[in-house]
Amino acid sequence: MSVKLDRKLKDTVRNLGATLGETIKAQLGESWLQRIEDVRISGRQSFNGEDDATLHLKTLFKELDDEQLLVVARAFTQFLNLANIAEQEFNSSRPNDSELEKLFSKLNEHNISAHSFEQALEQLDIDLVLTAHPTEVSRRTFIHKYGELTHCLTELNNNGIEEQSREVLRSRIADLISQAWHTEEIRSTRPTPVDEAQWGFAVIENSLWEAVPQFIRKLDQKIVKKYNQHLPLNASPVHFSSWMGGDRDGNPYVTAKVTERVLLLARKRAARLFMQDIDKLQVELSMHKCDERLAQMSGGATEPYRAVLQPLYYRFKDTHDGITDYLDGKPVDKSRWVNTEEELIEPLTVCYHSLVNCGMSVIANSQLLDTIRRAHCFGIHLLRLDIRQDSERHANVFSELTRYLGLGDYSQWSEEDKQAFLLRELSSKRPLLPNKWNPSDEVREVLDTCRVVADNSASGFGIYIISMASQPSDVLAVKLLLREAGITWPMPVAPLFETLDDLNNASQVMRDLFEIDWYRGYISGKQYVMIGYSDSAKDAGALAAGWAQYESQEALVALSDEFKVNLTLFHGRGGTIGRGGLPAHGAILSQPPGSLKGGFRVTEQGETIRYKFGMPRLAERSLNLYASAILEAMLLPPPKPQDDWREAIKSMAADGRDNYRNIVRHNETFVPYFRVATPEQELGKLPLGSRPAKRKPTGGIESLRAIPWIFAWAQTRMVLPSWLGVMKAVQKALDEGKGELIEDMLQHWPFFRSRLSMLDMVFCKADARIGAEYDKRLVPDELRHFGELLRDELQSSIDLLLTLLKQEHVMESDEQGYDSMQIRAGYMQPLHFLQIELLHRIRQLADSSENPTLERAMMVTITGIAVGMRNTG
Repeated sequence: MSVKLDRKLKDTVRNLGATLGETIKAQLGESWLQRIEDVRISGRQSFNGEDDATLHLKTLFKELDDEQLLVVARAFTQFLNLANIAEQEFNSSRPNDSELEKLFSKLNEHNISAHSFEQALEQLDIDLVLTAHPTEVSRRTFIHKYGELTHCLTELNNNGIEEQSREVLRSRIADLISQAWHTEEIRSTRPTPVDEAQWGFAVIENSLWEAVPQFIRKLDQKIVKKYNQHLPLNASPVHFSSWMGGDRDGNPYVTAKVTERVLLLARKRAARLFMQDIDKLQVELSMHKCDERLAQMSGGATEPYRAVLQPLYYRFKDTHDGITDYLDGKPVDKSRWVNTEEELIEPLTVCYHSLVNCGMSVIANSQLLDTIRRAHCFGIHLLRLDIRQDSERHANVFSELTRYLGLGDYSQWSEEDKQAFLLRELSSKRPLLPNKWNPSDEVREVLDTCRVVADNSASGFGIYIISMASQPSDVLAVKLLLREAGITWPMPVAPLFETLDDLNNASQVMRDLFEIDWYRGYISGKQYVMIGYSDSAKDAGALAAGWAQYESQEALVALSDEFKVNLTLFHGRGGTIGRGGLPAHGAILSQPPGSLKGGFRVTEQGETIRYKFGMPRLAERSLNLYASAILEAMLLPPPKPQDDWREAIKSMAADGRDNYRNIVRHNETFVPYFRVATPEQELGKLPLGSRPAKRKPTGGIESLRAIPWIFAWAQTRMVLPSWLGVMKAVQKALDEGKGELIEDMLQHWPFFRSRLSMLDMVFCKADARIGAEYDKRLVPDELRHFGELLRDELQSSIDLLLTLLKQEHVMESDEQGYDSMQIRAGYMQPLHFLQIELLHRIRQLADSSENPTLERAMMVTITGIAVGMRNTG
C-alpha cells in the first residue's frame, strides 16, 4: 500500500511540475521551458554526484544575465512549493488516528485501568501558543492559493470522481499555478504585528475551527470504545494562545495600541465565527419539544431553541459591528456585546441538555456539540494573548520612578533591597505612581501595556512572560506594575530562563520566590515557568542546552512538589533542533517524569504552524499526536535517568558545550568566516517578520537572534547550530570506554535517544558538498581551511551516528521522510548554485550600488531554499 502511495505522491509532484512548465512556456516561450527542464535534470544529476552536471549548472548561471537568473530562481522556488503541497496533501489523506490507536494498544499491554486513564484525561491540558517567529517566508496570498490547490488535489485523488469533474479540477489547478507564477513571491514591506496576528486568526478560521471538534469527537469515540465513558460536555483538552501582537521583547513595533487592536480583532473574528455557527443552529434546531429550563429561558416560545439562540446571534453581531465602529473611532455601547464566556456557553448548554432530556441526543451530539466544543476551546476571544517583555524594561520603570521620588536608583540596589521595596509596595494599599510624574516614552510604553491588560477581560489573556529573568525581583516587579495599572485578577507571570546560566539557576530563583509568604499566597498554588530553547542552544550548543533544560525541569518539578505548587512548564521550542525543536511525540516522551502534571504548554512557530495546522486533517493529526504522547507520558512515564547515565550525559554535555564555544566564541576565524560563507548579511534585507533580526541594531553576532543565526546556516546546508560539537563529545565518551553505557542509554532512555534521532533528521538535510561550493566561490583563501574543518566534523559526526544507530544511511528508520527530502533535494540543488552566483555578483558591487533585480533574485532563492528545507530557523 505504501509503495503505491509513494508512487502516487511522485506522480503528483511530476504532474504539478509539468503544469508549471506549461505556465512558464505560455509566458516566456518554448526555449525557456527547455532551459528550465535542462536545469532541473542537471540539478538532479548534480545532487546524485555527477560532476559534469554540477559544472554545467555553474557555467550556465555565470552566463545568464540578472533577469534570467531571476526567472530560474522563481521557477525552482515554485517547484519546491508544489512539491510541498503534494506531500502535504498526501499526508492529510492518511488515517488521522494512528497515534491514538498505538496509545490504546500500549495501554492494553500494560493493563492501564479505566480509573487511571480517567485521572490522566482530567489532567490533559494542551496549550499551543502560536508565534510569528521564526518568520513564515510565504506571503499570505500564496498560502491562500496553496490551500485551494491542496483542496483540488484532495478532490482529484478521490477514486469515485467522474472524468468530467477531473478535467474541471485539472483546469482549476492550472489556474492556481498560473496565478502563483504571475504573483510576486516577496513582500514589498515587512508584515506588521497586526498582519501577523491576522494570519494566526486565519489559521484558526480555515483549519482549527473544524479540526478541534473533530479531534475531540474522535477522542471521545476511542474512550467510549475502550473504557465505556464519555468526555464531559465542558471538556477542553486543547486551547490556543498567541504571541502575535503581545510579544514586545526586542520588537519596537508591538506597542500598547497594537496589543489592544489585536485583542479586539481576535474578538471580532470570534464573533463572526460564532455568528456563522449559531446561524446554522437556528436553521436546524426547529423542534418544539423542550425541557422545563429551556421553556423558561425561551419564555414559552413555540420554537424554544431558536428563541434562545437568536438573541445570542444578535449580541455577537453587535459585538462584531461594535468593534468595527470602536476601531474607527465611533462611540459604541459595549454593554450590548458578548462580554463573558458564560454568555456564550450557557444558552448552548441549556439547549444541549434539553435535547438530550427530550430524547433527541442524536441532534444534540451533532453540530450543537461541535459549537459547544469550540466555545470551550476558543471562547469569545478566539485565543488568549500572552504578553512578553524583557526584564530590563521593567527595571527601567522603577529606576526612573525611584530617582523621581528621591529614593536613589533602583537598578543600583542589591537584590535584597529590590525585593524589600517591591514587597512593601505590593502590601501597601496606596498607589505608588505619582499623578504628576512624566516618565520617558520607553517607560510610558511599559505602563500603557499594563493598563491595556487591566482594561480587558482575563479570558482574553494567557500569561505575562519575562525574558531574561534571573532574580525573584524580576517577577515581583511585574506583579507590582500590573497592580498599579489596576488589574483586578491575578494574571500569571512566568519567568523565562533562556541562557545556560539562567537554566542552571532557575530552581534557586523559584525557591527564593516560593519562600516569600506574600508570593505563595498571591499565586494560590499555581505557577508557570518558561524554558527557553533557542537562546540556550545558541549559547552552548544543542547537547549542553538540551541537558540543561532537562535538569532545570527536573529540579523545578521537585521544587513544586516540595512547596505543593501546581507547576506548568512552558516550552519555548523552535522548529529546528538548533532552536530546541524535536518531533512532538519524541520531545514529550523525553521530558523528565512528572513534568506534565500541570499541563503542556508549547510554542508553535511561524512556518511549522502551517505544516502542522494549515489544513483541518493535518491539524487533527497533530492534535492526536500531542494528546497521545501526553497521555502516554502521564500513564507510562519515561524512566528517571540512572546515576551512570546522568554522569555520562553530564560529561558529554560539558564537552559538547566546550566544543561548540571553542568554535563559535573563541575561534577568531569564526565570525569573518560566517559572514562570508553564508547569506547572513543578505538575510536582513528579506522582509520577513515584524521583529528586527538583531536585539540591538548596532550589535555584532552576539546580538543576532537565534532565528537568523540558524536560518543562515540552513541556507548553505551546513545546519551547523544543530550538530556542532555534539557527536565529538559522544566520540570522546566512546574513547573513554563508555560504549556499552551509551548503548544502554540509547536503548532505554528516551531523552538520549530522541537527541540522536533528531540528529538523524538534521543530517538528512545537511550536505557538506553544498557547503563546500559556497566556500569555493565566496570565501577568501585564508579562511577556507575553517570551512574544511567544519565539514570534516560534520562528516565524522554523520559516520559516528550511523554506527551508533546501526544504519546504512540517514533516516533509514523513516523511509518516507528520507524520500521526501530526496524529492526536494533535486530542485534545491540549482537554487544553491544560483544563490552562490547571486551572492558573488552582489558582493562585487560597491556598497553604494543597488541592483533591484539581483536583490529580488537573491530574496527568491532564500525563500526557495527555506521552502525546500521546510524551516527558516
